[in-house]
Amino acid sequence: MARLLSVNVGLPRDIEWKGRTVHTGIWKDPVRGRCRVGRLNLDGDGQGDLAGHGGEQRAVFVYQIESYRYWQEQLKRTDFVHGQFGENFTIEGLPDDAVCIGDRYQIGSALFEVTQPRVTCYRVGIRMNEPRMPALLTSSGRPGFYFRVLQEGEVGAGDEIVKVGEAKERMTVAEINALLYSPNHARDRLERALRIEALSPGWRSSFEALLQSQTTAAGSGNAGLAPAAAAHPAAPGFRPLAVTAIDQESADVLSLTMQSPDGQPLPTALPGQYVVLRLQRTAGGPPLFRSYSLSGPLSTERYRISVKIEPNGAAGTYLREHVRVGDALDVSSPRGSFILQSGERPVVLLSAGIGATPVLAMLHALAAARSTRQVLWLHAARDRQHHPFAAEVRRLMLALTHGRSYVCYSRPGSRDKMGEDFDATGHLSRSVFDEVGVPREADVYLCGPTRFMADMKEALATLGVAPERIHVEIFNGSESMTPGVVGAATRAPHLPKDDANTGPLVSFARSGIAAHWKASAYQSILELAEACDVPVRWSCRTGVCHNCESGLISGAVTYQPDPLDPPADGNVLICCSRPQDDVVIDI
Repeated sequence: MARLLSVNVGLPRDIEWKGRTVHTGIWKDPVRGRCRVGRLNLDGDGQGDLAGHGGEQRAVFVYQIESYRYWQEQLKRTDFVHGQFGENFTIEGLPDDAVCIGDRYQIGSALFEVTQPRVTCYRVGIRMNEPRMPALLTSSGRPGFYFRVLQEGEVGAGDEIVKVGEAKERMTVAEINALLYSPNHARDRLERALRIEALSPGWRSSFEALLQSQTTAAGSGNAGLAPAAAAHPAAPGFRPLAVTAIDQESADVLSLTMQSPDGQPLPTALPGQYVVLRLQRTAGGPPLFRSYSLSGPLSTERYRISVKIEPNGAAGTYLREHVRVGDALDVSSPRGSFILQSGERPVVLLSAGIGATPVLAMLHALAAARSTRQVLWLHAARDRQHHPFAAEVRRLMLALTHGRSYVCYSRPGSRDKMGEDFDATGHLSRSVFDEVGVPREADVYLCGPTRFMADMKEALATLGVAPERIHVEIFNGSESMTPGVVGAATRAPHLPKDDANTGPLVSFARSGIAAHWKASAYQSILELAEACDVPVRWSCRTGVCHNCESGLISGAVTYQPDPLDPPADGNVLICCSRPQDDVVIDI
């Protein structure tokens, strides 16, 4: 007979961890007497990070006393208390290899349904004082599981757990867990899992991605876990390309066209992707890495990049003053997940300044295909002198049946002509969206300065554009994901305080930082990135979740611990990797 041994609740609290403040609800304490179960929570319980925890599908977390005993033996610990693993229900019986997704249980006067295994994150490692715990829980096949609440009621320690219903498709919590996290993603088992009506939307999406990757032969890695930033892995390394043309696009923008000197075809790029340049400015000095969007038409014969020349910009200044037609530049394969999506929905290309470059490549692709989709080009510039690609955009628009452009100048010059050079004075805004008629169902591609993108995302939200329809490109890094960490000051990337002069050089290409690896100071490339304030994404910190998966532009790494499922070819899990030699990471 299965029994409820303890009901555990706890409200989120702030704790200190590695010099940061983490807001977490993983500390749970046993409840005396009966406890009310609501649709989203137990009375007195809460979650600190609602993006990764809580909600209807994860209302109650369940862990078994049998697993307690297993971990006591494995970890040589005797200090466990109920709630140790952050669970709401400590139970006896119902092991993960016997409970199936969709099974229903009556406990007290409440009714529950199993929805998914637990997804472990770094906070369980904090609670257990064992950093390896996220990986250990997943690899052991003892993750525990979540209930959703079908009928609210009251529960208490000692209640019998009575099975009252079963899913038609019988797949256990342990099977579902292994299907996602182990390398074997058998198609028939994925299809079985997707037939389980009770399976939570998050796990369903992961299995759909895995199934789709098998259908399209999308390549290596775990499509069910890989974040968008890692969705299009590229071959590592650089190849020399000859500069065949240099064009002044505006007062502060240069375009460089490059071709293979041996005539070999270049890797195919997707519209919106970028390449990384390795610039060796001084003999024997460290190279400079910069990411530049491909701004021209799709081609395997030539690439075009367009560079804004900043007054103190090291890379732009070098390209302007030292690179000439005929010179060779080291260039990576095209990368990035900011790409034009196929379909029939309207397309809005929204940019400011040099942010026009990736969306210009998308416009080239739409024009080349003679697309019949509604296409809106909305661009903000200072004035005509600082408005690159104006004539090019007008020419491309002629190929589109339903194309329209709208340009705002913030400070037009005395010779700038409204209605010819630009359409309005000021800035792009919600009122402009209404005037132009930006459709709410559009796919929006957004690129520009940080403040501009924040304003545009807010304006698009008020217009009613769904967040999943807003695609964002960030030139100098990515949007960070540090779940639960609060109050951290945002700083520009910089060298660490203890930067060494020896050891492998770790270059964060999109952030423009290169620091030497110091094995005594860092356990992973992630920790070095954090010391440099490079924007990073992570959750488990042990090679389980793949949120940290990033492009490995060049070099080689070792893993400690080994990830449960390796990243895609050309990618790296920075949370558990260390450089073997000089490496370049695409963050």
